[in-house]
Amino acid sequence: MLKIENIETFYGRSQALFGMALEVNAGEVVTLLGRNGMGKSTTIQSIMGITPPSSGSVSFEGQEVSKKPSSKIARLGLGLVPEGRQIFPNLSVKENLIATEANRDKRADPWTLDSIFDMFPSLKAREASMGNLLSGGEQQMLAIGRALMTNPKLLILDEATEGLAPLVRQQIWDCLTSLKELGQSILVVDKNVADLAKIADRHYIVEKGRVVWEGSSDALLSDQELQHRYLGV
Repeated sequence: MLKIENIETFYGRSQALFGMALEVNAGEVVTLLGRNGMGKSTTIQSIMGITPPSSGSVSFEGQEVSKKPSSKIARLGLGLVPEGRQIFPNLSVKENLIATEANRDKRADPWTLDSIFDMFPSLKAREASMGNLLSGGEQQMLAIGRALMTNPKLLILDEATEGLAPLVRQQIWDCLTSLKELGQSILVVDKNVADLAKIADRHYIVEKGRVVWEGSSDALLSDQELQHRYLGV
């Protein structure tokens, strides 16, 4: 579904990605792991056209997208839950959700307000509240719901549970587990290896702008030295 080949991305003269490469197949949950500042968010931004790569290839369902603007990339079926949530603060929960509503592939059972509220009941209770009045956990649920309302083929989450209380983190993992069971393809950045290992099919570890390891959850969990070398604080 998504294939990145040897992309290099710069911020001005500073290079952030050095031949980055990864794949996400249909129905897979794939993670990007690594310490802060190693290029995970830049990879997401390069996929979405926010920080376009200077070289290499980003293809989605066989179509090259690395030179397309972000708006056109999103319309192909990529839904982003950005780092920091970035919900619309002066719109209500309901308005945030319907603002992105789309069903470009004419799905028979698309995501709707009701199905988002079924996934996140606490949002239903706050549907008239402005975005800036929500808790951090509610904002993250809203950001996920907003992305799902686009009915994406691939859902991308950048720092899925960062800064959230343990109970709210569990709600997010439960949500992603349910989405996987529905066949949703997911690419997720997060630091909670134990939780990610329960739902992910494959993992990529990023170090200094390039992939240094790829493997299954069992392989990742069984290699403590690997975790310490690339993921430890």
